[in-house]
Amino acid sequence: MGFRCGIVGLPNVGKSTLFNALTETAAAQAANYPFCTIEPNVGRVAVPDPRLQDIARIAKSAQILETQLEFVDIAGLVRGASKGEGLGNQFLGNIREVDAIVHVLRCFEGGDVTHVEGRVDPVADAETVETELMLADLDSLEKRVPNLVKKAQQGDKEARIQASVLGQALELLRDSKPARLTQPKDEEEKEALDRAQLLTAKPVLYVCNVDEGDAASGNAHSARVFEKAAAEGAGAVVISAAIEAEIATMEPADRPEFLGDLGLEETGLSQVIRAGYDLLHLITFFTAGPKETRAWTVEKGSKAPQAAGVIHTDIERGFIRAETIAYADYIKFAGEAGARDAGKLRSEGKDYVVQDGDIMLFRFNV
Repeated sequence: MGFRCGIVGLPNVGKSTLFNALTETAAAQAANYPFCTIEPNVGRVAVPDPRLQDIARIAKSAQILETQLEFVDIAGLVRGASKGEGLGNQFLGNIREVDAIVHVLRCFEGGDVTHVEGRVDPVADAETVETELMLADLDSLEKRVPNLVKKAQQGDKEARIQASVLGQALELLRDSKPARLTQPKDEEEKEALDRAQLLTAKPVLYVCNVDEGDAASGNAHSARVFEKAAAEGAGAVVISAAIEAEIATMEPADRPEFLGDLGLEETGLSQVIRAGYDLLHLITFFTAGPKETRAWTVEKGSKAPQAAGVIHTDIERGFIRAETIAYADYIKFAGEAGARDAGKLRSEGKDYVVQDGDIMLFRFNV
């Protein structure tokens, strides 16, 4: 399991350039005019994790398999998208299908790229897109909530749960606030909110696309975006899509020196992945052996059987126990045998909550 992120923003802010760099493909046409991406392009990328190499070396694995993320390059939104402008209904539908929104914002001046609204103001751009998403959610809930309230009054338990949490979301939207500020009172309300697939309930990561010279420290435009993100509990990173596009064409061995010359410690992809993991509360666990070392992704708080189910549903169904070693112990004691001898290999049952970096072997019977 990875996660599915939709890359959104106004036209000509660098969405497709970033997508091409992230997926190291030319699947999305990057051009200096709106709607160069009409159908959403989907790319899967490996999640870089240095722990994989360490584990594989100790386990003498023949193969390394990273966990993956999925990015969807969604065509540029414009004012009026909530009413269908600029193929808005199709684009909003594409956004509804993703788990998180990666909102690319233009934070660079000049250049040959024409801004669709003739100015550079990333905060205003963010508000333009979010307004369209809020209007779409508002239109949806104003039709749904009254019917749910009526059913709830007639004794429908499910309708009562939905009316409570979606009614709260509706009030937020009427107050020009996103639905992600809704606070479900229990797990049932949380599930009802998730099922509603509200556009503004999705977590947001702002990606500030800057010139090459600002990639290391950002600029005044990106600073304003970070302030906005902090105020609303969203994530934010600074990258240069132009640099990412160049890195994507390089041999892996040449990338560290190139990044170092620019004052960068890691690629924009690594930043987006780490921020995305934090945003969606994801963690990584590993399986290791002579055949392969592999990374797997689960939500923080997942229990051992759920982690087993990520590998195969039969393992979850027949789960007996999980033999577990913390990453630090696996490295310190040079693998499974050493960890067992040191008393660091634990036999965990169905209630064990998986920790980031766990190396796990599942025992099961079907």
